[in-house]
Amino acid sequence: MEKQTSPQESPHRDPSAVFDPAAASPFLFAGGHPGWLGLAYRAHGEDWTELTLPWREDLVGDDVRRVIASGPIFSMLDMGGGMAIWTREKRFVPVATLDMRVDYQRPAGEKADVIARCECFRTTRSAAFVRGIAHDGDPDDPVATMAAVYMTIGNASGGAAKNG
Repeated sequence: MEKQTSPQESPHRDPSAVFDPAAASPFLFAGGHPGWLGLAYRAHGEDWTELTLPWREDLVGDDVRRVIASGPIFSMLDMGGGMAIWTREKRFVPVATLDMRVDYQRPAGEKADVIARCECFRTTRSAAFVRGIAHDGDPDDPVATMAAVYMTIGNASGGAAKNG
């Protein structure tokens, strides 16, 4: 028989609970790809989240400069985008990434952690729009910028568009 998970063990699965990225992060990052990457919650606001991707030897994409590869940064931005949607909506709603563009501005610093800040700036009945940056300490000098559209599965905005 399958073990039942209570809302106290997994708050992001309780549909009546307000989504709190700080409380949900230990569960969201415990396993799977986010867990393997070592993603960590950093901060959040009304419609944004910040995550950290710690530098690790096995994530290096350039043996000469010792910087994190682009793939893990892309994955962190994608996860940050989903969490920004849930934070804005104040509840967990399933999402699927429809389109995501990441423009790399420069390599991250050598052996530097990378931080993602993603903001959900608009939701409609079936979509959510997110913009974000990845940086290695100075948000005004980004490693990468991101723009993404996510499909919300279920009624994310309660039928009313929210512009921001």
